Amino acid sequence: MPFIDFGLVLISFGAAYVLRYDVQLIRAVGEFNTSPFLPYIPYALIYGLWLVLTPPVVRLYRVQRGRSWLEEAYAVANGVTNATVVVMAVSFLLQPLVFSRLMILEATILSALLMIGLRLIHRTLQSTLRQRGIGVERVLIVGVGEVGRAVMRNIVARPDLGYRIVGYLDDDPERGSVDTGRIRGFGSVDQLHNVLFDHEIDLIIVTLPWVARNKTAEIVAECAQQGIQTRVVPDLFQLNLSRVRVENLAGIPLLGFLGEPKLSDTKRLVKRTLDVLITLLALPILAIPLLIIALVIRLDSPGPVLFRHRRVGENGCEFDLFKFRSMYVDADKRHHDLIRETGSDPRHFKMKDDPRRTAVGKWIRRLSIDELPNLLNVLRGEMSLVGPRAPTPAEVALYEPWQRQRLNTLPGVTGLWQVSGRSDVPFEEMCLLDIYYIENWSLVMDVQIILRTLPHVLMGSGAY
Repeated sequence: MPFIDFGLVLISFGAAYVLRYDVQLIRAVGEFNTSPFLPYIPYALIYGLWLVLTPPVVRLYRVQRGRSWLEEAYAVANGVTNATVVVMAVSFLLQPLVFSRLMILEATILSALLMIGLRLIHRTLQSTLRQRGIGVERVLIVGVGEVGRAVMRNIVARPDLGYRIVGYLDDDPERGSVDTGRIRGFGSVDQLHNVLFDHEIDLIIVTLPWVARNKTAEIVAECAQQGIQTRVVPDLFQLNLSRVRVENLAGIPLLGFLGEPKLSDTKRLVKRTLDVLITLLALPILAIPLLIIALVIRLDSPGPVLFRHRRVGENGCEFDLFKFRSMYVDADKRHHDLIRETGSDPRHFKMKDDPRRTAVGKWIRRLSIDELPNLLNVLRGEMSLVGPRAPTPAEVALYEPWQRQRLNTLPGVTGLWQVSGRSDVPFEEMCLLDIYYIENWSLVMDVQIILRTLPHVLMGSGAY
């Protein structure tokens, strides 16, 4: 990669020379001020060498999963800025007869654009291949306490990292034998040898508590003998590492532990502002389509156009969620019967060919049009545009303690769960995605999810 970056710098200098002296971009060159490219070659070499040896750029050449494109862009910008300062300083010392500072600035801009663009293309190709299972490492997690679940939700929420969880083991055989969505529980840690023999494991992530450090050492030794990579996550008293705050007291490190993951007041204000602005802009555009849909529902089957359903919001507060009615009026009465007949998960009941749906309801649910009235809940402050799915009180009553963390923020019209498969995502995985969203919220993440929602809705993937 450093050789490619060095080559991009040389290309940028050549292109900048053409822009400066042939195209004469920005400012014209006098008839007697033209210069051959040869005197600029030493500057291009100095620029390129300094750039690829600048610490922020050097760090880019180390493989690090999870690094964002913005971090890479910032490192490149830092590197080209440093290289530009060095070349300018050299020119002031040497005082060459012909030297164009404007050309150097153009070369800087071109170098940054080429290097950042190349990394964007590389990330896109890599992500596409990983989605097709190419270059993906098969991961086994040993330990499914709080730290283990934190690792699981980061991997499930970030398929771009190139990891796929095959399953997990735990020092508690009963806990280790329960599947989490599509992630298999293989039993106790004693089954490690059999799991390694039966499954192609590329990486083992150990998240056992500190009291099991001897067992951790045995696992690392066994994996080393079989040539399998291992990573050990320190449990820090079984608290999520993202909620650990490190302070310094005259050189003595102090660890502070935060409470359950929640959005700060500042983040909450930014998020609410985004919700209101987008909703107010969308409602006038959607007004006529909403009226047409309401008329079609009224003509299709008897019953109200809007369906009000009791849901649980932030911190367990209940509210009435508004949707377009997509089922017959007796749908709620048949709900429990269908769960018993199908054996579905009562915490997240979805049925592909639900007999309760009306003719119009089939296609408005497929396109998620039935959820548009949720915008009323957004304006009332009961929901956000992006957030966890709003559960019913009956579903919440069945939650395990760790699953209630998804109630620590406003539910959303769309969310990370929706752009990750919607109804095809099992309940446990949906909880992992929701908790990851709360812990890692950013304005950029919300915008990305909103933009990713549209193609998922149009394709109807996981909607029924």
